[in-house]
Amino acid sequence: MCIAIVTTEHPQYPFILLNNRDEYLHRPTADATWWPAPDSQVLGGYDLHRPAHGTWLGVTRQGRVAVLTNYREEGEAIIEGARSRGVIPNAWLKSDPKANESTEQFAKRLVEEDGVRGVGGFSLLYGKIEDVMKGGKGLAIISNRTPDADGLIWVAREAHETHALSNAAYGDRTWPKVVNGEKAIKAAIEQSLEKRECKDKLLDRLFGVLSVDTMPKQKENEEWDMYLNQLRHSIFIPGIGKDHLDDMKMPPHPVGDVVKHRATDTTTGCYGTQKQIVVLVDKEGKVAYIERSLFDGNADPVEKGKGDRVFEFQIEGW
Repeated sequence: MCIAIVTTEHPQYPFILLNNRDEYLHRPTADATWWPAPDSQVLGGYDLHRPAHGTWLGVTRQGRVAVLTNYREEGEAIIEGARSRGVIPNAWLKSDPKANESTEQFAKRLVEEDGVRGVGGFSLLYGKIEDVMKGGKGLAIISNRTPDADGLIWVAREAHETHALSNAAYGDRTWPKVVNGEKAIKAAIEQSLEKRECKDKLLDRLFGVLSVDTMPKQKENEEWDMYLNQLRHSIFIPGIGKDHLDDMKMPPHPVGDVVKHRATDTTTGCYGTQKQIVVLVDKEGKVAYIERSLFDGNADPVEKGKGDRVFEFQIEGW
């Protein structure tokens, strides 16, 4: 279960966004890149499993940002809707930069025009980075439970705010990973400032928080669906489910042998933190976007740092 954390605690980097993408490890995902025309203003990874090629996190050259987490409604058995949830952040990031659509106008378009039905439960944290750093209205949170365009929740309006969002409603403090994530990020930034660390050292600390593993071990005879409820406890999710794949009859490899640890499809099998992302924006509006891939397309672990992709750019018109 993913986590997104936004913080305004750091004076040199007044906007910091962190994210763990937790997913089935065989689900195909494009690494972060600048998207092709006509959406060349967008930077981010995207899903390759569904035709919509939706994203879970992205930024634009103009300073728009969006990060999405899934939401599982109480008693809901299926969390994947008829439409991809990734179309929601896509709609914000892909919108014409010249139109300069506001956060509120997008909410109205999403709720009243495009609608949010058929995409499954979600929460979207989105807005413009300048609205965080230049004393504006901050970022908004909208979900499939938002009644209308006036029902937005606003965060990151001032300095010294830290807010985490996972796969529950925003403000649900019963999720340990949310509470612990906020505390850990505040502590990491405070310690980094005390030591007057450079950007690379700060990034090490932030990725360190995203890598805190407090996932309980599966108990003997504990049902898999019940065990998945434990995901709310850990910021980082180690690869889980390989033991279950060992017990399954895997499809044959084209050359005839049996593929170990291979899921029968892209939304089953091994599950864990697939990618980690940190976005830093300094006081001058320079963005550093760092994506760390932890597994390759075959769900094999990637050596630390070997799966990193780093992008830096200046927000236009800053």
